[in-house]
Amino acid sequence: MARRRDERTLDLFANIPRAVPAAPGALNFSVELRAALSQALKTTPHTRYQVAAHMSELLGLEVTKYQLDSWTAESRDAWRFPFEYAVAFEVSCSSTCLQELLSRKRGSKILVGEDSLLAELGRIEQMEGELKRQKQAIKAYLGRRK
Repeated sequence: MARRRDERTLDLFANIPRAVPAAPGALNFSVELRAALSQALKTTPHTRYQVAAHMSELLGLEVTKYQLDSWTAESRDAWRFPFEYAVAFEVSCSSTCLQELLSRKRGSKILVGEDSLLAELGRIEQMEGELKRQKQAIKAYLGRRK
């Protein structure tokens, strides 16, 4: 059965960015990572000392304000933010900046909290519509056989 395009429903995926092409160097986003970390630290209500302390508590490892400063400074390109610290950083800053950065690089989008539930509801409703169409098609076929 061919699907017809629903002209009345907006395209939910129209604003999703496309994946970065796999060209050499296309996924070197050190500057963007530093900017995302920096922005999260600027917008969090916590001081860098508090973020470092909270990360230390969550990781069971010492994280210092000096490390945070080094990970965000453009001039300190030898300092790399450890991926395994990403969740602790986001929790400590009350942010999803790193997930958002990675999803943009992969051509996807993250949904958090209620947004993810609304998306799941939409998926379920779409499945219900498809099942209803299949059910009607089967009934129509069986009705013609009599």
